[in-house]
Amino acid sequence: MNIVYTVDNKFVPQLATGICSICENNKEEDVCFYVVSKGITDDNKDALTRYVEKYGKKICIIELSNVKDYIDFDFDTSSWNDIVLARLFFDRLLPNDVDKIIYLDGDTMVRGSLHDLWSIDLSNYVIGAAVEPTANSERKKAISLELTKPYYNAGVLLINMEKWKEMNAGKIVLNFYKEHQGRLFANDQCAINGALKDYILQIPISYNFCNSYRFYNYKALVKMMKPTKFISKEDYQVQCNNPIIIHFLGEERPWRVGNKHTYTNEYMFYWNKTPWANTPLELGWENYFKAFNLFNTVMKPFPMLRYKIMDTLIPIMIKHRKKS
Repeated sequence: MNIVYTVDNKFVPQLATGICSICENNKEEDVCFYVVSKGITDDNKDALTRYVEKYGKKICIIELSNVKDYIDFDFDTSSWNDIVLARLFFDRLLPNDVDKIIYLDGDTMVRGSLHDLWSIDLSNYVIGAAVEPTANSERKKAISLELTKPYYNAGVLLINMEKWKEMNAGKIVLNFYKEHQGRLFANDQCAINGALKDYILQIPISYNFCNSYRFYNYKALVKMMKPTKFISKEDYQVQCNNPIIIHFLGEERPWRVGNKHTYTNEYMFYWNKTPWANTPLELGWENYFKAFNLFNTVMKPFPMLRYKIMDTLIPIMIKHRKKS
């Protein structure tokens, strides 16, 4: 089982926590972690290697000095670190004999076995991904994605590297990104959705459980997805009842003081088992979370109103974060 992360040095504690959650819940699996690094220090690399080997797993850290060495056009990732774009050229970074991977964002936690995810048949697809139900029609139109087609979140991907190389998917996605002047709302995620729309297999949301499923009920999610068909209510209940991978999208993250995320305590259990357990948590979020929690309480009876407000605020917040 090959699992890939892309992180910089600041995100090493979160990386280690994610790795810990995998190792603790997949003890019988033969796992090799590939970490695409942007400036991880030698001390942290050594500590990560020793930590992973303690679990009897393997790790390979690949230093990516400059993303621009792989992209021949100007791009704007807004407030995101450009390391996220490494997903578009894994074929040039990973060993040639790696024919399948699970890609995970650094802000994820694994709560169970990944065996069933790894076993999904991708013979006719390049990527397996879970839907992002809150993606609006404007985002789809910007990438010429039919409104009836799902828009997928790229924070958790099952990638058929053999087929990726066979059809030169990396070049296809990069060309799509270039055609859009390197400026898309969600960068490589939008590029993947637009360029590979016919080669993505929908996987259960239990493998990419994000805040959408905490703040919106099933009825609201169905409305948001229209005219795209959402999963059945029965599947939704089963997949949300005991999610396997938690994706901490948004500002509410366990390592920020004052957050009320449902899975914070579980995340900190793994955090405290890593060599970075004593890393100070992020301060300065307390007032933000007080306002955020009040907002969520007031909006609970009005999920569609909450969605419209957040849909308006998110682009503003991204621009503010970029300036900061």
